[in-house]
Amino acid sequence: MTMIVVLFNLKPGVNASDYEEWARTTDLPNVNRLPSVAQFSVLRTTGLLGSDAPAPFQYVELLEVNDMPQLGEDVSSETMQKVAAEFQQFADNPKFMLTQSI
Repeated sequence: MTMIVVLFNLKPGVNASDYEEWARTTDLPNVNRLPSVAQFSVLRTTGLLGSDAPAPFQYVELLEVNDMPQLGEDVSSETMQKVAAEFQQFADNPKFMLTQSI
């Protein structure tokens, strides 16, 4: 199984509550409905352990994928293209990292 980890900050001028409402009502339900996805979570960072410094990224997405080829098909749907375009309006240069358990 592949885990996709997405790290990002919001674009300047984007209101965090607007993004989080969109994530709860649009992003999470649509992505979690995809046949290729076992689980999708969006996390807000709250700091760095043992430090008062802020985390380098405001948000982390965890996407547990059970079928990568199917994910490619799933995200090409009209609905997911709309969701992806909306995400790009919120996220400033997100980093999508592919991972596997060891």
